[in-house]
Amino acid sequence: MTYTLITGASAGLGKAFAIQCARMGMNLVLIALPGGQAHSLARHIMEEYPVDVRAFEFDLTDVDQLQYHLPAILDACPVDFLINNAGVGGTAPMAETPLENIDRIIQLNVRGTALLTRILIPHLLEHSRSHILNISSMAAFTPIAYKTVYPASKAFITSFSLGLREEFSGTGLSVSVACPGPILTNSGTARRIIGQGLKARLGLLPTHEIAKVAIRLTLAGQPVIIPGVANRISHFLMQLMPGNLRLRIISREVKKEMQFSI
Repeated sequence: MTYTLITGASAGLGKAFAIQCARMGMNLVLIALPGGQAHSLARHIMEEYPVDVRAFEFDLTDVDQLQYHLPAILDACPVDFLINNAGVGGTAPMAETPLENIDRIIQLNVRGTALLTRILIPHLLEHSRSHILNISSMAAFTPIAYKTVYPASKAFITSFSLGLREEFSGTGLSVSVACPGPILTNSGTARRIIGQGLKARLGLLPTHEIAKVAIRLTLAGQPVIIPGVANRISHFLMQLMPGNLRLRIISREVKKEMQFSI
């Protein structure tokens, strides 16, 4: 019996990954922050699908907690699929962003992803076939003003993933990175996206569709996954632009987004 380990699994895209994996018959290890409803989600999934689900709640940015929980989890649940979904972002002028917000993005998106992956790799390599799916973002493809640290962290995840993929080519471990566009994860996000009109909504996909596409293409061994035709077209067109022009256009849109969040 093997398990798929999903971080940030109690809500949003992480929850969608958990449900989609359960539909495909995968046993699950769900990791979320304390109070994140991971245990109730685990019970719900086991009521609906014939799979085993284990839930654990701790902060991935706490290295002591990471090193305390992971050995016991991995001893009980052999993991052959890691989905690094946990992440955090934010939109604000850099000069007004609290230091703790910047630190949280770096600690979770960058350090948490790298350390958890490092701990899991020896266990993943024990299987003849295993997978890592890291969740990046369309934001990884260009710097963005008023977000600054977030796209930089997602660029790290994309680069990290592709470097790992090359390092473990020829083994049974395949690494993929998914770069979704805008996601309706909460009412505030929905209000900002809808307020920006049709252009902002073109790349919008429901979480279950993103999860379905990302899992299918990861299992097929695709390196970079951009869910949604509109997002793939947008990425292609943006790559044709000079970097400075792309930076200005996207940053202008983000500035408008801040106005809708007020």
